[in-house]
Amino acid sequence: MLRSNLQNGLSGLAAFGQVARRVSVRTPDTLNDLKRLCAQNATQSDYKLADSITSNVPHYDLSSVSSVNSDIVSQLQDEWYDVLRSGPGVLILQNFMTDQALLSRTNSIFDTIIEREVSSAKGDHFATSGANSRIWNSFQKHAEQDPESFVPYYANPWLAKVSEAWLGPAYQVTAQVNVVRPGGKPQAAHRDYHLGFQTNEACGQFPRSMQVASQFLTLQGAVAHSDMPLASGPTRFLPFSQLLPEGYMAWREPEIRTFFDENWVSAPLKAGDAVFFNPALLHAAGENTTTDVHRIANLLQISSAFGRPMEHVNNSKMIRACWDKLRALAAGGESEQTKACVNALAEGYPFPSNLDKRQPGPDGMAPPSEVDVLWEGLRKGWDTDQIITAIGQLKADSTY
Repeated sequence: MLRSNLQNGLSGLAAFGQVARRVSVRTPDTLNDLKRLCAQNATQSDYKLADSITSNVPHYDLSSVSSVNSDIVSQLQDEWYDVLRSGPGVLILQNFMTDQALLSRTNSIFDTIIEREVSSAKGDHFATSGANSRIWNSFQKHAEQDPESFVPYYANPWLAKVSEAWLGPAYQVTAQVNVVRPGGKPQAAHRDYHLGFQTNEACGQFPRSMQVASQFLTLQGAVAHSDMPLASGPTRFLPFSQLLPEGYMAWREPEIRTFFDENWVSAPLKAGDAVFFNPALLHAAGENTTTDVHRIANLLQISSAFGRPMEHVNNSKMIRACWDKLRALAAGGESEQTKACVNALAEGYPFPSNLDKRQPGPDGMAPPSEVDVLWEGLRKGWDTDQIITAIGQLKADSTY
């Protein structure tokens, strides 16, 4: 009787359009669904602000756009959101960083860090160690090694604009550097953080809602720190594949990877260009078939206020290292550059917290965040010891 009632209940759910809580791979339906999704084409009429669309990847040249033009920025953010959510899932921002001297200095800092860490082999999640060079948590290491380049690098207003387009305010930045040497082999196709780094068994425990929601908690990006001709293996993408609901369960399936290998697209990048994509998009670093190009990228994982980042960042050390430089930047006023760097350095989301110690302020439901404290320090002219004391007290008061 119980089995009969359950079967009747499931049939009733289907009749009313309800779906099962658990997600599973359906052979061969999952592959057929992926093929249907990826048969779509992105056109200029779909993405009117794009300067070009190549192999279903919209390109936006930022050199002719001002980040302080709120009307055009809002339109771009709307279009980028649509690309990432229901479109190809990937976009390229040309001239994302135009200061080539800054890129060169930052590369020198990365070289210094790589040389210091050379004794420890570091592979990435989907490629073997040894062939490439990897800096985990390049975000914090860069700040501590060279605040002079870190602050202008992360004061890029376009980083804030594209992050807010997908995640809204109060996001958190983490970064890793990857250098793929000549002869470096390609990655296997995959999806990214959060559920992309789970085993299928662990992933399968999350309900359908979380399978879909995971992609909305992170924005993936990569800033090209070298020219990346196609032969050097810039990232391979399968446009529209983020739309497959069971994709976090399916990407390890041989037939899915075969379809990726037969249909991926890529695009060359210039140093200073950036690519941003939905973490649910099937993608993989390409093979570097050159003999002389060392493909250098600063990989960005930007996390929603409502998610948690992939790496722990000791931002107290970063703030200490960068405070004087940040104060100098802010001396000219609360510019877009200052706002971007403050947002990158500090937590904009005040939870979890200890609400016995840190009760919400009079104007809102939440207590002050680290971003609020940094702005207070900048406005009041605090020195390094004062800002570190204030941030330390906030952190101490946030725990039981």
